[in-house]
Amino acid sequence: MSESGRYTTLTYRIAFANLQGMGVDLARKLLDVVGSEQRFFDMNEKELRMLTRGRSKIYRDDYRRDCLQRAVAEEAFVQEHGISATYYTDDAYPRRLLEAPDAPALIYTLGKCNLESPHVISVVGTRHATQYGTRFCDTLIGELAQRLPDLVVVSGLAYGIDIAAHRAALKHGVTTVAVLPRGLNRIYPAMHRPDAIAIVKGGGMLLTDYTSQDMVQKSNFLARNRIVAALSDCTVIVESAGSGGALVTASLAMSYNRDVMAVPGRCGDEFSTGCNKLISTNKAALITGADDLMAAMRWEGAGRDPKPLDLFSDLTDEEQAVVDVIRQHGEIHLNTLADTLRLPVYKLMSTLVELDCKNVIATLPGCRYTVI
Repeated sequence: MSESGRYTTLTYRIAFANLQGMGVDLARKLLDVVGSEQRFFDMNEKELRMLTRGRSKIYRDDYRRDCLQRAVAEEAFVQEHGISATYYTDDAYPRRLLEAPDAPALIYTLGKCNLESPHVISVVGTRHATQYGTRFCDTLIGELAQRLPDLVVVSGLAYGIDIAAHRAALKHGVTTVAVLPRGLNRIYPAMHRPDAIAIVKGGGMLLTDYTSQDMVQKSNFLARNRIVAALSDCTVIVESAGSGGALVTASLAMSYNRDVMAVPGRCGDEFSTGCNKLISTNKAALITGADDLMAAMRWEGAGRDPKPLDLFSDLTDEEQAVVDVIRQHGEIHLNTLADTLRLPVYKLMSTLVELDCKNVIATLPGCRYTVI
């Protein structure tokens, strides 16, 4: 179908990645059958359909021809603006992102930062952030910055908690990555363009899987959240109503086997409803600051030494017995702990709450516990 000499490897990759429904999983399946991106575009429609037994419009000659033409224009755009186009088979493609089954086949980035840092968190929440949420972002990221010099903070550059997280990172000298719901030809929202510039100048990165020619659609915003969740070791929900993008990000993070943490709020506060529900249903660990996050992730900071457990602290015999069993296992599920101690769960829970308040144990996602 194509005139092979006209196109570079990058042209074929951009075109292939921009096929409708294309992601890493589908790319692997198709290439296992077809052999290469170039061959996918060189074959005619009949050959492709016979080989793949597919019925999708992506096999149509006119559709693939249009994809190649758009890819030529996109290649010129990225080269003109110093944008990196990273394919899923490239060494530079983020390892964490590649673990997600719905990861994009190609990403576009502006700026350079270490996405393979051992400490990457995403911080997301409502677009209607309160002073409480904004202040929490600043405090959390500021405390983590003192203890984790290689910290990277990921968010979506949106109004509210997202931009608060980016600004807190910039303030405290932390590398931050903004995942955008559209191509890099225009920053959305436009009001945050100065922040985007500051992110790149500060050693951070703008990242998207959309081309400069893609139309902005509602679905882009939720699709963007899968990248925010997958790039990180854990996702922190600072404020959220009972529904919304932040809760979608939390669900995606759980599906990728990432830790999810939520900041509690007062009962009745609209933008704490989602966080409180995540915590009450054991879908997220409760955190009140950097200590909780680091304990849940079992991260050791360079600045402050972890607080040693005082074996002779004011613990009851029952509390000490619980601590001893948890320490033996490293971390343990609530039901296993109850069976080991031969205690009913309702009675054990009151002891666990007391130990948590004394900063002796930490609550982990999935009803698990560990000794601090």
